[in-house]
Amino acid sequence: MNLDIIWSCFLEQLANDQAILSVKKQNYSGIPFLYIEIKEEEDRFFLEKIIKTKSAYVMKGKRLHSETIFVRYEANLYVYRHRFYVPQEKMFCCGNICTDCIRLKK
Repeated sequence: MNLDIIWSCFLEQLANDQAILSVKKQNYSGIPFLYIEIKEEEDRFFLEKIIKTKSAYVMKGKRLHSETIFVRYEANLYVYRHRFYVPQEKMFCCGNICTDCIRLKK
């Protein structure tokens, strides 16, 4: 699964929202950060709701989950650490008769 496609769709969805003026993604030490500038009348909790709904939209039908952590803000610019995770569970049987084999799950 190519996460670059997920990220580009996610950033496009965020940029199209009426409450958001600008959005960009920066990677520092391999960790993606979102820099989001919003309109003055909006608040942090409204922005987090937007991020959650937009990330749920791009993850729909895929085996992903996301994590968003508030970092800081300055005036109308909010910074979040946002990551998309691929599940780390076995998704197929390797034939080695493992105790956590996918065939044994109901």
